[in-house]
Amino acid sequence: MTHSQHDFSKAASEETIQRVADRLRKRNMEVFVVDDGDAARQVVLERIPQGAEVHSGKSKTLEEAGILKALQEPGRSDFLRDRYLKMDRKTQAREIRKLIAAPDVMLGSVNALSEDGVLVATSATGSQLSPYAASAGKVILVVGSQKIVPDLDTAIKRIHEHVFPWEDVQVRERLGVSTVVGKILIIEHEWIAGRMTVVLVRQPIGV
Repeated sequence: MTHSQHDFSKAASEETIQRVADRLRKRNMEVFVVDDGDAARQVVLERIPQGAEVHSGKSKTLEEAGILKALQEPGRSDFLRDRYLKMDRKTQAREIRKLIAAPDVMLGSVNALSEDGVLVATSATGSQLSPYAASAGKVILVVGSQKIVPDLDTAIKRIHEHVFPWEDVQVRERLGVSTVVGKILIIEHEWIAGRMTVVLVRQPIGV
């Protein structure tokens, strides 16, 4: 199969998943391999202390796994998304920016993961990318195995050909405008041991 014919919705083989997990570990990331969204949710919740400050970008993966719903249960966490959405973006923009820029725990996903263990995430605004890269205390990424691609070129192709069309429909329905591929973050290595955790899900989850 050539790169242009890559099926961006198909689960990766077990051999590929285990190889990618090993390469992620060599890049100084903690890795868990689980079967499905329920198992991913269990791993994530076990790693977040009761009442911890948590932020997340909007994520179909986290929604499908039931992670966002679990974190919004009363007393479970200090879920920053709930807090800042109640704030006035016009008069409290500075407070919102500072609140969500450096959470204790940042949850999310990525749009692609190369077989060599390189994580690739895109965002129209980039708001979740700085916590991923450096400013969050800990980062937990839940990644469906369908996001594994042969290389970085195919990762970028997946963003433009597979992720963007889906996301554009969502943004048009929600906001009445088109989205953009604004910023792309490439994570090759984590400097701080124990800071970044990747939960690889065998079953396709998310986009």
